[in-house]
Amino acid sequence: MDPRRWSLARQLFALMALGLAVVVAVAVAAAYVQARGTALDAARARALAVAFAVAQAPEVREGVTAADPSATLQPYAESVRAGSGTDFVVVMSPAGRRFTHPDPARIGQQFIGHIEPAAQGRAFTETFTGSLGPSVRAVVPVLAPDGGRPGRVVGLVSVGITLESVGRGLAGQVRGLLAAGAVVLAACAAAAWLLSRRLRRQTHGLGAAELKAMYEYHDAVLHAVREGLLIVGRDGRLELANDEALRLLGLAADAVGRATSDLGLPAALGAALGEGAERSDEVHLAGDRVLVVNAAPAVWEGRRLGTVVTLRDRTDLLALTGELDSVRGLAESLRSQAHEAANRLHSVVSLIELGRPEQALEFATAELAGVQELTDRVVGSVGEPVLAALLLGKAAQAAERGVDLVPGALDVPADVADPRDLVTIVGNLLDNALDAALSAPPPRRVVVSAVRVPDAGGGEELVVTVADSGPGLDPADADRAFTRGWSTKPDGGLVGRGIGLALVGQAVHRHGGTVTVSSPGPADDGTPGAVFTVRLPL
Repeated sequence: MDPRRWSLARQLFALMALGLAVVVAVAVAAAYVQARGTALDAARARALAVAFAVAQAPEVREGVTAADPSATLQPYAESVRAGSGTDFVVVMSPAGRRFTHPDPARIGQQFIGHIEPAAQGRAFTETFTGSLGPSVRAVVPVLAPDGGRPGRVVGLVSVGITLESVGRGLAGQVRGLLAAGAVVLAACAAAAWLLSRRLRRQTHGLGAAELKAMYEYHDAVLHAVREGLLIVGRDGRLELANDEALRLLGLAADAVGRATSDLGLPAALGAALGEGAERSDEVHLAGDRVLVVNAAPAVWEGRRLGTVVTLRDRTDLLALTGELDSVRGLAESLRSQAHEAANRLHSVVSLIELGRPEQALEFATAELAGVQELTDRVVGSVGEPVLAALLLGKAAQAAERGVDLVPGALDVPADVADPRDLVTIVGNLLDNALDAALSAPPPRRVVVSAVRVPDAGGGEELVVTVADSGPGLDPADADRAFTRGWSTKPDGGLVGRGIGLALVGQAVHRHGGTVTVSSPGPADDGTPGAVFTVRLPL
């Protein structure tokens, strides 16, 4: 099996096991070398000590000058060798002729090794291959009983321990070292296995190549997806946010890791992100954007990890929807007027057939005058065609609903503001005014005006006023009227209720303007309800 296809945990375990085996092997080898050096040093010291003891023994000093040195020295040397645990004790003449040897056949032969320093009166040690094989040996001079006189070396003593004996003594230590190394290796391997097992759980058994590919795909998807994606931990902290989410919420890149309550988001949106509750297509406002929020718990093997939140930008869609509603209202108005025109035409034709042409002319011109007056006034005073179409459409819609939409002072130049923002502002204010007027007893009336006036800075501003004959607005609710979710109308299970005035407020503030609401009470024009005033700098 190709090791490159192993899981990351398995690769890590294999590398750690191999590394530990190498480390333990090197440590055991180093310990063996140190133990062997210590054993050789101990063998040299023991051989030197025994050699000194033998060289200073009276029996040896007297025996080396006897007529038959071997007769007295051989039994003594063998007893010392057996008692000291050395491999040979050789007493010889200053010229190197053996008086004693563990092998009696070698007595009288020449000693194999260096003796020159000892013959000159200096003790020394060396490792040399003699008749018994390689050995660690010490050579010590034997001085005459009158040792005070220099140069009186009457014999030499060599005591040695073979390397084979040193190795036998070291074998026990080697077994101990190997056992300790095996125990250490087993303990480290067990720790590595536990670590790899934990890593396997955390990486779900994936290999390094798979993790690399997953990360690359994950990062590519996060940057490429056109929806905002957030992951909020169980503690309410932002764990992940893609580029689109940061853009939609107006957050900096360092927002990840902070609590959702500290991100500076609107209270409703911050609560929606931090509570971790499941949400479906909730509409929220963030800055100048309208966002659709969906949230679902992130669960892995029955364990909740946090909450996955997706964000979709519906700002442009709602603006286009407002324009579409205006056009649709105008189309419906034109369709209704077409039916009414057909009815009026039949009436005019019938009056002519009945021989009453004067009444037919009066009837036709009276109906056309009112409609033409409204159209001429709006088209002549409103330079923005989209806003003019909106006002005409809302006037027809109001007439169908039994509300009298009366244009007040109108003076709107072209390109005064973004047409979509004008539709958002005026359209939502008129919709709310029509609903408010319908909730009050007749006469039902809405008055709209839009004029240019000088501002305090020497420039001009556009003042849009929408007043209705509805029940008015409680002063306590005036400050909350432009908050997302606030509405005087029942929800009825609809998603997005209470967003119209919030959109108005954001559109006005985006242009640096102001919007206010008041309930002045009964007025001469029959609009005692709420009065909304918008001021937009030109």
